[in-house]
Amino acid sequence: MIKKPKKFLLSLALPLAVGGLATLLSGGMGDFKQLQQPPLSPPGWVFPVVWSILYLLMGYSAYRVYSSGKPQVQVNRALKLYGVQLALNFIWPILFFGFDAYLLAFFVLLLLWFAIFLTMRAFAPLDETASDLLIPYILWVTFAGYLNIGVYFLN
Repeated sequence: MIKKPKKFLLSLALPLAVGGLATLLSGGMGDFKQLQQPPLSPPGWVFPVVWSILYLLMGYSAYRVYSSGKPQVQVNRALKLYGVQLALNFIWPILFFGFDAYLLAFFVLLLLWFAIFLTMRAFAPLDETASDLLIPYILWVTFAGYLNIGVYFLN
């Protein structure tokens, strides 16, 4: 049940806005199709669909933590980690698509993976479901890391 509808909508909108702004600033996937792709690379249309779902899961996860009723110190710490991973998530496409800095983007992706892991660990004692909602995200970022380093080596 959604106890605070405005906070819920804001929680969903925030990661979607971060992703949308990063896409805008990076120029989208532009020349990505011209690059040599590693095996298992999905078609381009998959990325915005998957990322939209992941952003909604992130937002709902954050909302659950925010609304958990747990000690505010723990909630704040967990949401700060969430903010760090959102910031890294914002930076990655700008480096990868906007600047073609594939190796640097890969290292940012490694930091992002670690930040997601820490966020999941911080979310778990507050709301186990909130932590579990981030599992598809960390799995996708793992796959994105494979694609990222593959693009680096192939191009």
